[in-house]
Amino acid sequence: MAGISEVDQEVPMIKLANAQLWVNDQEEALAFYTQKVGWEVRADVTLPEMGDFRWLSVGPAGQPDVGVVLMAIPGPPMMDSDTAEQVRGLMAKGYAGTIFLTTEDCQASFEELKARGVEFTEEPEDRPYGIDSAFRDPSGNSIRMAQLRELATI
Repeated sequence: MAGISEVDQEVPMIKLANAQLWVNDQEEALAFYTQKVGWEVRADVTLPEMGDFRWLSVGPAGQPDVGVVLMAIPGPPMMDSDTAEQVRGLMAKGYAGTIFLTTEDCQASFEELKARGVEFTEEPEDRPYGIDSAFRDPSGNSIRMAQLRELATI
């Protein structure tokens, strides 16, 4: 085939390692994701040589190779104050980031998270693709949780 220089050459797998959510307060976000959502800490490293930059990531138990970085909104020179304020405004409205979670039983997961103090913006509802619900973290980030149906593929 045209464009293939080495037919037998294997391309390394590219995998998702981390996604990022902006957060107003890393301690508050850490407590929410570990105590209420039930996730584990993946990394919590402070780098003094980078102005005490903190790399904080969490992830679901049973998925050790996937993490969500809970990133504090930086100040100058990394981000000017106007941009930081825009990010905070988008977060407050739930438009700065979304994580999509799946579960085998949306209703049971909803009940468990609600019992832990998670406030849902949408209770489980039957949709064409499955049962779907939504909640927001303390910074306003949107989290969708669904029990997906097997959909026909082309």
